[in-house]
Amino acid sequence: MSREKGNFAEDRACSYLAENGYGIVERNFYSRFGEIDIIALKEEVLHFVEVKSGDDYESAIYNITPTKLSRIIKTAQTYIKKQNCDNDYTFDAVIVTPSDVVFVEDITL
Repeated sequence: MSREKGNFAEDRACSYLAENGYGIVERNFYSRFGEIDIIALKEEVLHFVEVKSGDDYESAIYNITPTKLSRIIKTAQTYIKKQNCDNDYTFDAVIVTPSDVVFVEDITL
């Protein structure tokens, strides 16, 4: 995916999250393990959010592979340690398609 397309999807995801009561804490947090697209906070719970876009929901959600998820978790652990966080947290996804934005809670289940 091009950086421009990725930025557009992340902007849409941030707007969606903000409209639904999430505070955006950080975007594009990098560690040596990988990147987390959006870190958001709602009701004292940190949400580590992976943003995927595609022509339809299925083509986007299936791009979150077990390897990708493992990198997200390791990167989140780095963030938690670095920020000395003791919040509860979850790993979520926002799927952006031309016609919709879908929030998927707890993608680790």
